[in-house]
Amino acid sequence: MPAPTSAPGENLKIDGARLWDSLMEMAKIGPGIAGGNNRQTLTDADAEGRALFKRWCDEAGLTTGVDKMGTMFARREGEDPTALPVYVGSHLDTQPTGGKYDGVLGVLGGLEIIRTMNDLGIKTKHPIVVTNWTNEEGTRFAPAMLASGVFAGEHELDWAYDRKDAEGKTFGEELKRIGWVGEEAVGGREMHAFFEYHIEQGPILEAEGKDIGVVTHGQGLWWLQVTLTGKDAHTGSTPMHMRVNAGLGMARITEAVHRIAMDHQPAAVGAIGQANVYPNSRNVIPGKAVFTIDFRSPDLEKLTSMRRELEEEAALIAGELGLGIEIEPVGHFDPVTFDENCVAAVRGAAERLGYSHMDIVSGAGHDACWINRLYPTAMVMCPCVDGLSHNEAEEISQEWARKGADVLFHAVVETAEIVE
Repeated sequence: MPAPTSAPGENLKIDGARLWDSLMEMAKIGPGIAGGNNRQTLTDADAEGRALFKRWCDEAGLTTGVDKMGTMFARREGEDPTALPVYVGSHLDTQPTGGKYDGVLGVLGGLEIIRTMNDLGIKTKHPIVVTNWTNEEGTRFAPAMLASGVFAGEHELDWAYDRKDAEGKTFGEELKRIGWVGEEAVGGREMHAFFEYHIEQGPILEAEGKDIGVVTHGQGLWWLQVTLTGKDAHTGSTPMHMRVNAGLGMARITEAVHRIAMDHQPAAVGAIGQANVYPNSRNVIPGKAVFTIDFRSPDLEKLTSMRRELEEEAALIAGELGLGIEIEPVGHFDPVTFDENCVAAVRGAAERLGYSHMDIVSGAGHDACWINRLYPTAMVMCPCVDGLSHNEAEEISQEWARKGADVLFHAVVETAEIVE
């Protein structure tokens, strides 16, 4: 067999126009109401997006496998049948009011690597597998990064299948309904390395004028679902001192979350993003409130402290107001340090291509965070306008998309080892 060579030359780049066209074509599936996308996991739109991706993979000569969580793995063979594959990818599902790039850029950027290799006749020692992880967003079925979490052994398959959406539909039922339950056992694949390409979802790269974010670490996260139980009562005829107001408890805990995060500055954030009161009537004092707290930090000690302080303070608030309280963790991962060699491959690619770059910590969770527990992993990021994400107004430039995909191409192909 011919010997593997070093990294691809700086003149080798992906087809930026083709990548952009693919992004725009995928964005037609599950359109939002304000220019973005609503392609939530395991919906009919998700099924349609998967089918389009599968067709593109078939056209690129890839062989696609699907596991029991519905995750798609599209493989380009390598020259050495015994070599472990290099995986690359992200997710196609979106938020209810999501943008056209979050996650999708990483999947279609991976596909563009394969298309470019086909165009240029590039062969590699290791196979390359483009991956679409199921339910990264976690909006419809909590927690986020569900399929990659099962892959990494953090969740049991049956537990994942039992996750319910707001309408009481389970993950397992909906995966079967849209026809994407695979036969392959989850977590049975070994990886030589994994790379994920993503928009930053923050303002740092744009503010610093950098083309590329070399992701060295990822923030840890706690999602805590709080249920407060009071008493439904008429807003007009119930004296103030006789109320057991779950909505008031939620308001006070909301302020506590903000204060606790501020007390742990720098490098700590916290907010309540999902909240519901019941019966949600304009003239009924809420007898129940259910909401989710999101704490994040790259510092494990701070992350642990914020959760502890919140649980203590929330219990005191509930006691003062006469409310019942339950706090259930519904999402968690510790801070992540990505693989030194994979990070060096990303940084080296940016330098070889002459693209401005900086080291960055991911503020959001990604499938790469779970896979990093098992196999060498790194991430590439490109800027997004005003740092806006999880919003239909999310925007990137075609040049940003191309440069990030160029870096991804070089890092993946170098790791997979070109064979001449």
